[in-house]
Amino acid sequence: MSALVSKSPVPRYAQLADLLRQRIARGVWAKGQKLPSLEELVREFDVARVTVRQAVELLARDGLVSPQAGRGTFVTAVPRQDRRLKLESSLRALADVYRNDKPKLTLIEEASAVPPFQAGDGTAARRYHFLRRVHSTAEQPYCVISLYLDDHVFRMAPSRFRKETAIPVLLDLPKVKIASARQTVTLSTADVEVAEHLGIPLYSPVALVRRIFTATDGTVLYLAEVTYRGDYIHFEMDLRP
Repeated sequence: MSALVSKSPVPRYAQLADLLRQRIARGVWAKGQKLPSLEELVREFDVARVTVRQAVELLARDGLVSPQAGRGTFVTAVPRQDRRLKLESSLRALADVYRNDKPKLTLIEEASAVPPFQAGDGTAARRYHFLRRVHSTAEQPYCVISLYLDDHVFRMAPSRFRKETAIPVLLDLPKVKIASARQTVTLSTADVEVAEHLGIPLYSPVALVRRIFTATDGTVLYLAEVTYRGDYIHFEMDLRP
C-alpha cells in the first residue's frame, strides 16, 4: 500500500522525497549505498515513474543522492541533524539559542506597521517598527520572520535590532522589562512566497510560530510570526512527573 496521501495538498513527488529523505536519515540506506531501482520504488509506493524521478531530483538538489547513468542512484550524504533549531520552552533558553546560532539576516521589508493582534494579546503600543527577513545558517535559509517591535523599544537599539536576532537584544536592554512571554506552534505547509524564500518545494511541511512579549502594564513589546522549514526545527517539552 502506498504511504502517500492522495488528497494531500503536498505534491506526491514532495511526499515521496520526504519519505526517502527519512530513510536516508535513519540509515536504511547508508552513504555510498545504491537506492532501489526506479521500478522497485514505483511498485513499492504505487506511483508513476515521473513521480519517482521528480523525488530523486529533489534529493539530488539537496546533495543527498547522485543519479549515475547506467549504474543507478547512490546516497552521497546524510541529512544534517546539527542544523536543527531547538524551539525552547523558556524565554531565557530561547535567547541563548539565538545567541549561539547567529544566523545571517536578509531584510525583505522594513516599515511602520500595525501588528496582526488577536484577542488576549495585550495592549497596543502607539507605534510599531516592522521588520520582515529571512534567517539563514551555512547558506541555508531556515525561517521567514515578520517582526513587530514597540517603536519606543526599537529606538533604544536600532542598529542592533537590524543586525541581530531580536530576542537577545531585548533581554540586553536594561530599561525593558518583559512581564510575560508566550508562543504557539502550528504545523502547516509552505505557500508560494515562503517556498521561494526558504528554497523548498511548494506545500512542504513548515511550522508556524507566533510569539508575544508584553510589559508589566500589558503593552505588547514584541510580536513575531515565524515560519520555519519543517526539517529544521526540533521542539522538546519537559513533561514533569
